[in-house]
Amino acid sequence: MGIKNYLIEGGSGTGKTSVATELERRGYHVVHGDRVLAYVGDPETGQALAGPPKGADRIVWGYAHWIWPVDKVGAIAADTTYPVTFFCGGSRNFHKFLNLFDKVFVLDIDVETLNRRLDRRPNEPGFEERALVLRYHDTREYLPAGISINTAGTVPSVVDEILAQLT
Repeated sequence: MGIKNYLIEGGSGTGKTSVATELERRGYHVVHGDRVLAYVGDPETGQALAGPPKGADRIVWGYAHWIWPVDKVGAIAADTTYPVTFFCGGSRNFHKFLNLFDKVFVLDIDVETLNRRLDRRPNEPGFEERALVLRYHDTREYLPAGISINTAGTVPSVVDEILAQLT
């Protein structure tokens, strides 16, 4: 195992990318899971998939099959080059590698703030289906158990709260 590994998860619009960017700004090693790890695949087998079956809702199917390669997550987590590594992003197969993390942080936000954030990002893939994002926010479907972090404050204050809980 690496020295310390932390997972920062959360639903769409809760601030994962902003938190990752602030952690990087502060000099931490960060893996942007949604940018460098994620692909569409089977959450149980890890097999890459070409796309949804005929007749499936493309957005719902894609969200349910957004996964990270277990072996690559393991290799990064085992790297002792950095004293701390933060993995930030969402994955539907997190159950396959949760044991690699010292702590799991789950970002959360109130619905009003979430809607304001979504309003500012209308062209991002997946955000055209606001009802789906809000449903997942309400049900917490596809989220691991972890330390809940309210992201309604400033990004620096959210990162401060996460860092305060590392010891």
